[in-house]
Amino acid sequence: MAGSKTKLVTPEAALPGRSTPIPTADRHAVLGTALKAPLTTSQQEALFGCGCFWGAEKGFWRLPGVVCTAVGYAGGYTPNPSYDEVCSGATGHTEVVRVVWDVNAIDFSDLLKLFWECHDPTQGMAQGNDTGTQYRSAIYVEDPELLRQANASRQRYQELLSAGGRSEITTEIASGQPFFFAEAYHQQYLAKPGSRPYCSARPSGVLLDGFEGASYKLPPTVWSHYDWSIDHCVLRGENSPIQP
Repeated sequence: MAGSKTKLVTPEAALPGRSTPIPTADRHAVLGTALKAPLTTSQQEALFGCGCFWGAEKGFWRLPGVVCTAVGYAGGYTPNPSYDEVCSGATGHTEVVRVVWDVNAIDFSDLLKLFWECHDPTQGMAQGNDTGTQYRSAIYVEDPELLRQANASRQRYQELLSAGGRSEITTEIASGQPFFFAEAYHQQYLAKPGSRPYCSARPSGVLLDGFEGASYKLPPTVWSHYDWSIDHCVLRGENSPIQP
Protein backbone atom coordinates (compact mmCIF):
# COMPACT_ATOMS: atom_id res chain seq x y z
CA MET A 1 0.00 0.00 0.00
CA ALA A 2 1.41 3.40 -0.94
CA GLY A 3 -0.32 5.17 1.91
CA SER A 4 -3.50 5.94 3.76
CA LYS A 5 -5.76 8.94 3.20
CA THR A 6 -6.16 9.30 6.96
CA LYS A 7 -5.17 12.80 8.06
CA LEU A 8 -3.79 14.09 11.33
CA VAL A 9 -6.15 15.87 13.70
CA THR A 10 -5.46 19.59 14.16
CA PRO A 11 -4.24 20.89 17.53
CA GLU A 12 -7.52 22.76 17.97
CA ALA A 13 -9.59 19.60 17.42
CA ALA A 14 -7.43 17.26 19.55
CA LEU A 15 -8.79 15.72 22.74
CA PRO A 16 -7.95 17.65 25.94
CA GLY A 17 -6.27 14.72 27.68
CA ARG A 18 -5.36 14.92 31.36
CA SER A 19 -2.77 16.41 33.69
CA THR A 20 -1.71 13.11 35.29
CA PRO A 21 0.06 10.25 33.50
CA ILE A 22 -1.71 7.01 32.64
CA PRO A 23 -0.59 4.31 35.15
CA THR A 24 2.02 1.95 33.70
CA ALA A 25 4.47 -0.77 34.74
CA ASP A 26 7.52 -0.06 36.91
CA ARG A 27 10.03 -2.53 35.44
CA HIS A 28 10.78 -4.16 32.10
CA ALA A 29 9.20 -7.63 32.00
CA VAL A 30 12.20 -9.15 30.17
CA LEU A 31 15.25 -7.01 30.98
CA GLY A 32 14.26 -6.23 34.57
CA THR A 33 15.30 -2.58 34.28
CA ALA A 34 13.27 0.36 35.57
CA LEU A 35 11.08 1.86 32.85
CA LYS A 36 11.42 5.42 34.15
CA ALA A 37 15.01 5.43 35.41
CA PRO A 38 16.95 8.63 34.56
CA LEU A 39 19.61 8.30 31.89
CA THR A 40 23.21 7.81 32.98
CA THR A 41 26.14 9.56 31.29
CA SER A 42 26.70 6.49 29.08
CA GLN A 43 23.10 6.19 27.91
CA GLN A 44 20.99 7.79 25.19
CA GLU A 45 17.35 7.50 24.18
CA ALA A 46 15.19 7.70 21.06
CA LEU A 47 11.57 7.10 20.08
CA PHE A 48 10.71 4.88 17.11
CA GLY A 49 7.32 4.47 15.46
CA CYS A 50 7.12 1.32 13.31
CA GLY A 51 3.41 0.47 13.23
CA CYS A 52 1.89 -1.52 16.09
CA PHE A 53 4.25 -1.09 19.03
CA TRP A 54 3.92 -4.66 20.35
CA GLY A 55 6.17 -6.26 17.75
CA ALA A 56 8.43 -3.25 17.30
CA GLU A 57 9.31 -3.22 21.00
CA LYS A 58 10.35 -6.86 20.97
CA GLY A 59 12.63 -6.24 18.02
CA PHE A 60 14.46 -3.51 19.95
CA TRP A 61 14.69 -5.13 23.39
CA ARG A 62 16.47 -8.13 21.87
CA LEU A 63 19.42 -6.06 20.62
CA PRO A 64 22.60 -6.35 22.73
CA GLY A 65 23.32 -3.07 24.47
CA VAL A 66 19.71 -1.98 24.82
CA VAL A 67 19.14 -1.12 28.48
CA CYS A 68 15.38 -0.66 28.45
CA THR A 69 12.41 -0.31 26.12
CA ALA A 70 8.89 0.94 26.74
CA VAL A 71 5.89 1.54 24.52
CA GLY A 72 3.90 4.73 24.45
CA TYR A 73 2.64 7.64 22.42
CA ALA A 74 4.37 10.64 20.82
CA GLY A 75 4.02 13.12 17.98
CA GLY A 76 0.58 14.39 18.94
CA TYR A 77 -1.19 17.09 20.91
CA THR A 78 -3.16 15.44 23.73
CA PRO A 79 -1.29 15.25 27.07
CA ASN A 80 -1.21 11.83 28.77
CA PRO A 81 -3.52 10.10 26.28
CA SER A 82 -5.03 6.67 26.76
CA TYR A 83 -4.72 3.86 24.22
CA ASP A 84 -8.37 4.21 23.20
CA GLU A 85 -7.94 7.94 22.71
CA VAL A 86 -4.85 7.46 20.53
CA CYS A 87 -6.62 4.81 18.46
CA SER A 88 -9.52 7.19 17.87
CA GLY A 89 -7.20 9.39 15.83
CA ALA A 90 -8.21 12.40 17.91
CA THR A 91 -4.90 12.91 19.75
CA GLY A 92 -2.46 13.09 16.82
CA HIS A 93 -0.05 10.59 18.39
CA THR A 94 1.62 7.61 16.83
CA GLU A 95 2.51 4.41 18.69
CA VAL A 96 6.23 4.47 19.53
CA VAL A 97 8.91 2.49 21.31
CA ARG A 98 11.19 4.38 23.68
CA VAL A 99 14.65 2.81 23.49
CA VAL A 100 17.43 3.48 26.01
CA TRP A 101 20.85 2.10 25.13
CA ASP A 102 24.43 1.90 26.38
CA VAL A 103 26.56 3.90 23.94
CA ASN A 104 29.58 1.72 24.71
CA ALA A 105 27.80 -1.45 23.57
CA ILE A 106 25.59 -0.37 20.69
CA ASP A 107 25.48 2.64 18.36
CA PHE A 108 22.48 4.66 17.28
CA SER A 109 23.21 3.50 13.74
CA ASP A 110 22.53 -0.09 14.84
CA LEU A 111 19.12 0.98 16.09
CA LEU A 112 18.45 2.87 12.88
CA LYS A 113 19.32 -0.25 10.89
CA LEU A 114 16.71 -2.23 12.82
CA PHE A 115 14.18 0.58 12.48
CA TRP A 116 14.36 0.90 8.70
CA GLU A 117 14.54 -2.84 8.05
CA CYS A 118 11.78 -3.99 10.43
CA HIS A 119 8.85 -2.20 8.74
CA ASP A 120 7.79 -0.46 5.54
CA PRO A 121 8.42 3.28 6.01
CA THR A 122 6.57 4.24 2.81
CA GLN A 123 3.00 3.47 3.89
CA GLY A 124 1.94 6.83 5.27
CA MET A 125 -0.77 6.53 7.91
CA ALA A 126 -0.63 2.75 7.93
CA GLN A 127 1.49 -0.34 8.46
CA GLY A 128 0.42 -3.63 6.95
CA ASN A 129 -3.25 -4.24 7.70
CA ASP A 130 -3.35 -1.49 10.34
CA THR A 131 -4.51 1.93 9.17
CA GLY A 132 -4.72 5.19 11.09
CA THR A 133 -2.51 8.03 12.24
CA GLN A 134 -1.28 5.96 15.20
CA TYR A 135 0.53 3.57 12.85
CA ARG A 136 2.64 6.11 10.99
CA SER A 137 6.42 5.76 10.85
CA ALA A 138 8.48 8.14 12.99
CA ILE A 139 11.82 8.84 14.68
CA TYR A 140 11.88 11.38 17.51
CA VAL A 141 15.18 12.39 19.16
CA GLU A 142 16.40 15.39 21.14
CA ASP A 143 20.17 15.20 20.54
CA PRO A 144 21.16 17.22 17.42
CA GLU A 145 23.76 14.63 16.40
CA LEU A 146 21.20 11.82 16.59
CA LEU A 147 18.85 13.94 14.51
CA ARG A 148 21.55 14.33 11.85
CA GLN A 149 22.21 10.60 11.82
CA ALA A 150 18.51 9.82 11.53
CA ASN A 151 18.16 12.10 8.51
CA ALA A 152 21.32 10.69 6.91
CA SER A 153 20.03 7.15 7.35
CA ARG A 154 16.71 8.14 5.82
CA GLN A 155 18.48 9.59 2.78
CA ARG A 156 20.49 6.41 2.28
CA TYR A 157 17.53 4.10 2.80
CA GLN A 158 15.54 6.12 0.28
CA GLU A 159 18.32 5.63 -2.27
CA LEU A 160 18.19 1.88 -1.66
CA LEU A 161 14.39 1.77 -1.89
CA SER A 162 14.33 3.88 -5.04
CA ALA A 163 16.90 1.62 -6.68
CA GLY A 164 14.40 -1.21 -6.20
CA GLY A 165 11.50 0.79 -7.61
CA ARG A 166 9.86 1.41 -4.25
CA SER A 167 7.89 4.42 -3.02
CA GLU A 168 8.94 7.54 -1.13
CA ILE A 169 9.60 7.32 2.60
CA THR A 170 6.92 9.00 4.73
CA THR A 171 8.72 8.70 8.08
CA GLU A 172 8.58 11.74 10.37
CA ILE A 173 11.93 12.73 11.88
CA ALA A 174 11.73 15.43 14.53
CA SER A 175 12.70 16.73 17.96
CA GLY A 176 10.56 18.20 20.71
CA GLN A 177 8.02 15.38 20.84
CA PRO A 178 7.11 14.38 24.42
CA PHE A 179 6.76 10.69 25.22
CA PHE A 180 3.77 9.38 27.17
CA PHE A 181 3.99 5.86 28.58
CA ALA A 182 1.29 3.44 27.46
CA GLU A 183 -0.73 1.40 29.93
CA ALA A 184 0.97 -1.45 31.82
CA TYR A 185 -0.95 -3.96 29.70
CA HIS A 186 0.98 -2.92 26.60
CA GLN A 187 4.50 -2.94 28.08
CA GLN A 188 6.50 -5.89 26.69
CA TYR A 189 3.16 -7.35 25.62
CA LEU A 190 4.56 -10.15 23.46
CA ALA A 191 6.59 -11.54 26.37
CA LYS A 192 3.56 -11.99 28.60
CA PRO A 193 1.62 -15.26 29.05
CA GLY A 194 -1.56 -15.35 27.00
CA SER A 195 -0.51 -12.52 24.70
CA ARG A 196 -1.89 -12.49 21.18
CA PRO A 197 1.04 -13.01 18.73
CA TYR A 198 0.34 -9.94 16.61
CA CYS A 199 2.60 -7.66 14.60
CA SER A 200 1.52 -5.58 11.60
CA ALA A 201 4.99 -4.74 10.26
CA ARG A 202 5.67 -5.49 6.60
CA PRO A 203 9.43 -5.23 6.02
CA SER A 204 10.58 -4.26 2.54
CA GLY A 205 13.44 -6.76 2.62
CA VAL A 206 15.88 -3.94 1.78
CA LEU A 207 18.90 -3.87 4.11
CA LEU A 208 20.50 -0.62 5.26
CA ASP A 209 24.24 -0.35 4.64
CA GLY A 210 26.60 2.48 5.56
CA PHE A 211 25.52 6.13 5.73
CA GLU A 212 27.03 9.39 6.93
CA GLY A 213 27.69 9.19 10.66
CA ALA A 214 27.13 5.43 10.89
CA SER A 215 29.38 3.56 13.30
CA TYR A 216 27.92 0.10 13.66
CA LYS A 217 28.95 -1.84 16.76
CA LEU A 218 26.90 -5.04 16.50
CA PRO A 219 28.42 -8.02 14.64
CA PRO A 220 26.70 -9.71 11.67
CA THR A 221 25.75 -12.65 13.89
CA VAL A 222 23.21 -10.42 15.65
CA TRP A 223 21.42 -9.58 12.42
CA SER A 224 21.18 -13.24 11.49
CA HIS A 225 18.42 -13.47 14.11
CA TYR A 226 16.19 -11.22 11.97
CA ASP A 227 14.79 -12.49 8.68
CA TRP A 228 13.13 -9.56 6.94
CA SER A 229 11.95 -11.73 4.05
CA ILE A 230 9.20 -12.93 6.39
CA ASP A 231 6.38 -10.61 7.49
CA HIS A 232 6.08 -10.20 11.26
CA CYS A 233 9.35 -12.10 11.81
CA VAL A 234 9.91 -10.62 15.28
CA LEU A 235 7.14 -12.90 16.47
CA ARG A 236 9.23 -15.95 15.62
CA GLY A 237 12.23 -15.07 17.79
CA GLU A 238 12.92 -15.72 21.44
CA ASN A 239 12.03 -13.08 24.03
CA SER A 240 15.49 -13.05 25.57
CA PRO A 241 18.17 -10.63 24.32
CA ILE A 242 20.42 -11.85 21.51
CA GLN A 243 23.89 -12.89 22.66
CA PRO A 244 26.52 -11.25 20.39
